[in-house]
Amino acid sequence: MARTAPRLVRSVRVEVWSDVVCPWCYIGKRRLEAALERFPHRDEVEVVWRSFQLDPSIPEGETHETLPALAAKYGRSVEEMRGTMRHVEETAAGEGLHYDLVHGISGNTLLAHELIHLAAERGLRGEVKERLLHAHFEEGRSVFDVDSLAALAVEAGLDEAEVRAALADHRYRPAVLDDIRTARELGATGVPFFVVDRRYGAAGAQPADLLLQVLERAWADSRPVTV
Repeated sequence: MARTAPRLVRSVRVEVWSDVVCPWCYIGKRRLEAALERFPHRDEVEVVWRSFQLDPSIPEGETHETLPALAAKYGRSVEEMRGTMRHVEETAAGEGLHYDLVHGISGNTLLAHELIHLAAERGLRGEVKERLLHAHFEEGRSVFDVDSLAALAVEAGLDEAEVRAALADHRYRPAVLDDIRTARELGATGVPFFVVDRRYGAAGAQPADLLLQVLERAWADSRPVTV
């Protein structure tokens, strides 16, 4: 039986720490996708979505209106915060996203992150991540409770019974908390936070041009491996 000749391959791994209720994270996702579209080796890039919580202090199972909560958090008037949100909405529109932040709802996102870890094991990490972001920011749907997450997961291709079981026993919670700890160890103070091959980083929703430069540098410095 003839043996297949060994070949050299190269790859780049992009880890992205983000939260499903972070408006800049969805913008950053679109900008990363735009950078990858222009990257000639995009088929050799693995994108890994890591967990991060913007506000872990929100009790699980509770939700509240985002606008007044943010105004109180930053000591600003509701009208001032409304103006800030409008600016973010305009930025999102430039990336093809249609936000309605002023009427948004916030809650604890641990369950959503647990779902994304399940999806990763089923080969649907990207699909579920996108579905949750789209649901929260563009459809005004909840991403904070089991029933809502199960419905969205099914739409993305996961099995409902498995989703409900995983969210009930919290089997992926340790992985979520490990992601959050790792973000702190890497120096992340906010999201989105991009890390390429654990050597290069970019904080914030950076322009696609900058993300492309990071990809190109990582590729140039990557070492081929024999397979």
